[in-house]
Amino acid sequence: QVQLVESGGGLVQPGGSLRLSCAASGSIFRMYAMGWFRQAPGKERELVARIPYAGSGNYADSVKGRFTISIDNAKNTVHLELNNLKPEDTAVYYCNFRFLHSDIDYWGKGTLVTVSS
Repeated sequence: QVQLVESGGGLVQPGGSLRLSCAASGSIFRMYAMGWFRQAPGKERELVARIPYAGSGNYADSVKGRFTISIDNAKNTVHLELNNLKPEDTAVYYCNFRFLHSDIDYWGKGTLVTVSS
């Protein structure tokens, strides 16, 4: 089992920035990928960004150039820097963990990001 603890989120004005973090713990004994999904009211959950244990991140088109994902392998922690935030970025952001070559997803409880003036 893998447990995920998220931090960050909150209320920010348009054009502002936030940083989300997610620490994984538990039986982590092989390579994995971590990422962030988000779900806005009335919409389906969508991928925001994902990064493998060793490699570069990939991003949804809607956040390219504004969000940056990074991973601290020693701490099994993933960070998401959100810059130039827009009202349409408002959503609950969920941390995701998946071992490589597995189809089992682990999820955090979610953290709310609200972009509003």
